[in-house]
Amino acid sequence: MKQIWNTVIVIALTVAALTSRTPVMAAEKEAGATATLSATSFRELNSLDDRVTKLESYLEAKNSPLAGTAAHLVGEADRLGLDWRLVPAIAGTESYFGQHIPQNSYNAWGWAIFTGMQDGKHFDGWEDGVTIVSEGLKKNYVNRGLETPETMGPVYAADPSWAWKVNHFIEDIENFKPNKTDQLAVLL
Repeated sequence: MKQIWNTVIVIALTVAALTSRTPVMAAEKEAGATATLSATSFRELNSLDDRVTKLESYLEAKNSPLAGTAAHLVGEADRLGLDWRLVPAIAGTESYFGQHIPQNSYNAWGWAIFTGMQDGKHFDGWEDGVTIVSEGLKKNYVNRGLETPETMGPVYAADPSWAWKVNHFIEDIENFKPNKTDQLAVLL
């Protein structure tokens, strides 16, 4: 089934590359970059698909309400240069992937829930939360040199084992192997 999916992706990328070419004037030499770009785009798209498929299956296995945002989680991580597993791993640590959150908050990350408080930031939906938390991690942590769970932990959470928990979920996501039924459901 994966071979069929890869063939569909190759055909779609080929059609896109052929229909989006800019005209080349007779005096200009056509660069071979289009073929390289198409091959690179295929690898990136295939890799993105693998991450999205894996993350969606993982979150579904955890019965997470975030499962439908897997593509958004990966896309925001790519846009901001974050590890694609970080934001879901923080959600796992803070709320067991969105299952234990303040009512109607869509806040799976414990975002702006300070020590001693029961509530924090309320988001408009899961995707809004993913975007705001991802941008906040980039701006308030990564851009300040706090790039790993170990360096983020003392600022992000009062729990001294927070970094260990986040790393546990990062590894759990990385090592997750969806069963064949999960893979077929995602492809269909």
